[in-house]
Amino acid sequence: MLPEAAHPERARKKIFMRNALTLSGSIRSDSLNARLARAFGEKLAQAGANLTHVDLADYPLELFNADLEAQNGEPDNAVALARLFGNADIIFIASPEYNGSVSPLLKNTLDWISRQRTHKPFARATFGIGAASPGSMGGISGLRHLREILGSVGALVIPKTLGVGNAGKVLTESGRFCDPALEERADEIAEMMHSIQRRM
Repeated sequence: MLPEAAHPERARKKIFMRNALTLSGSIRSDSLNARLARAFGEKLAQAGANLTHVDLADYPLELFNADLEAQNGEPDNAVALARLFGNADIIFIASPEYNGSVSPLLKNTLDWISRQRTHKPFARATFGIGAASPGSMGGISGLRHLREILGSVGALVIPKTLGVGNAGKVLTESGRFCDPALEERADEIAEMMHSIQRRM
């Protein structure tokens, strides 16, 4: 009889009994990164995670300005996002690449969240990062910057990244993986996130 680890489908159903959060750094219609976030989230949910998918269109934030913060206090949407981050054990961010870096939307969101000290939004979770691109490089330049940003606010980011090139061909419109090699990489990243989180 094979050990349970030799049955990946059975093993995945048992490893995640945690709070997981996914989001995309794009709110563009039919965003490839939104597809990636949904596809990765579906894998976490299938493995037993209590999944929350965040659509940043539901949490609009003004461009960060310390004067606005001083005058008006913490924006409700920043507080709500910080609470979601602070309650999550696993967070996966799908980040589009803009001119070799992250999207303005994602950077501004992370800047506002980082100001919400009460909920300690980056102290608890293990972070995974990925990017989907219509080109062949899979947004890897932007992921280097995202790793640096998250590291600067104290987030623990796993070493592996999920760069998805030619994403329109390997991610369905409904947000599912349709390439076996890509799906295997996603499984490896999900299991690494859990393994690290379990030891924290």
